[in-house]
Amino acid sequence: MRPCSVPDHAPVTLQRRRAVRRRVVPAALGTLSVLSLVSALPAAAQPARPDARPSALAPRPVTVAEARTDAYLRSVHDRPAALRDFFRQLPKGGDLHNHLSGAVSTEYLIELAAEDGLCVDTATLTAVAPPCGTGTRPAADARTDRTFHDALVRAWSMEDFPPGQSGHDHFFDTFGKFGEVTWRHRGKLLANVADTVVRDNQFYLETMVTPASDGARNLAAEVGWDDDLAALHRKLLAGGRLDRLVADARKEADDGDAEFRAAEHCGTPQARPACGLVVRWISQASRGSSPERVFTQLALGMRLAEADPRFVAVNLVQPEDWDSSLRDYSLQMRMVGYLRTQYPRAHVSLHAGELWPGLVKPEDLEFHIREAVRVARTDRVGHGVDLVHEDDWQQTARTMATRRIAVEVPFSSNAQILGVKGADHPFTTYRRYGVPVVLATDDPGVSRIDIAHEYQYAAGTYGLGYPELKDLARASLEYGFLPGADLWRGNPTADGYRPVAACRGERPGLPVRGAACRHLLVDSPKARLEWRQEAAFAAFEQAHTRKAH
Repeated sequence: MRPCSVPDHAPVTLQRRRAVRRRVVPAALGTLSVLSLVSALPAAAQPARPDARPSALAPRPVTVAEARTDAYLRSVHDRPAALRDFFRQLPKGGDLHNHLSGAVSTEYLIELAAEDGLCVDTATLTAVAPPCGTGTRPAADARTDRTFHDALVRAWSMEDFPPGQSGHDHFFDTFGKFGEVTWRHRGKLLANVADTVVRDNQFYLETMVTPASDGARNLAAEVGWDDDLAALHRKLLAGGRLDRLVADARKEADDGDAEFRAAEHCGTPQARPACGLVVRWISQASRGSSPERVFTQLALGMRLAEADPRFVAVNLVQPEDWDSSLRDYSLQMRMVGYLRTQYPRAHVSLHAGELWPGLVKPEDLEFHIREAVRVARTDRVGHGVDLVHEDDWQQTARTMATRRIAVEVPFSSNAQILGVKGADHPFTTYRRYGVPVVLATDDPGVSRIDIAHEYQYAAGTYGLGYPELKDLARASLEYGFLPGADLWRGNPTADGYRPVAACRGERPGLPVRGAACRHLLVDSPKARLEWRQEAAFAAFEQAHTRKAH
């Protein structure tokens, strides 16, 4: 079944153009290119600025191995190849903010288009279904025509993004251009992304997809809108209609799993490393759609998360600055808040605050993160870039710290879409207030980056040493949505990453001696994955301790 006729990131062009005419877009949005972004990233961690160490984060005890690894990191600050190798090998936990279609490499999308016999509109460089008529050419031509191939790469990603144009528009327009490619092959897309995740020494992936998209659209149209959210929910449930969508979504997941396993040769002697990656799905709802469709997608995603352990949460996608997104924002927060009462075991992670002055009116900057936290009661916030422009933002930050609501930070997409980087980004503000922070990629295929790039950027821009990078990687597992007890006690963001009593005397990388710790690791998928990363840290530090000497 085709999941979506219009990709979830693809702008509704008329809506966006009308919005742009009414807004003043900052100059930074029109001048940032991928090359200028990369060239602006410091090559290594430099001495921290006086305000770079958040006051809420007291320096933690550092082991001898951590200190020696940090010394090695400082020693290679002017050796780009060695520095890149360090960040590639660094264990980096999980990626919690990842859109599957935007995470796939552009070159692989082009190859898939060729394999499926798709065509490309030569005027817009948009993939379209065959047959290839006037004004189109076969996507397979890109295999032999390098000029055509490179033009598609530029159109479908931020590669060589030209100055003088809006990074925001080009970024979101890419999804409409390659959307015809992505809906057919969820498993192959996941295999491509998983290969990169494993190569970058990560152990966990939460990635966003739109389950049973056609069915959700049809059911929403059949039911219509009702301001009484409880009544609307009852209409969706009536006659088992929503449960039939859940079954359709699970069948899609089964088919995707089978395609992934075939692509990675799982269960055979030729099995690729990505077969061992722990993957969970987040169901996305298209915030630019009609209210009844948004509510239906959210209800489907949350019911699915309680029915199938492969699905863990819901999220809202598409640009937050669209007219319809702004108009319906508070309504959508109320939708999520209501559905949380019906599906308490489903998690929520919301794009909120992916805005910046000049992109929207000042009043639209005042409340998005706050309502995601207080009304929708989200478990995590995606982006959260406009924090300090909100009303009473300090209280919002304190609430996030108290409730351990993590913020997902994809530096590159924030720079490409919003023009926000360096000191303008609230990264240090969140940390100063004790808000958990996790680094993420967002759409690494479109952005032309990987997670190692994001860690290197964080180290160089904010003066982070190895112990701080290690704790960022730990946070990306701690605040993931895997079930089970934590390996860490208390609030590790505030109190440090200290093992629970059962595992306190154990040494990562060595056999577990105590029965209590063994039971924890057997019973808890989350603790087991965290322990796996601690073993990887032990090996990483041992290797770099030798290099430091």
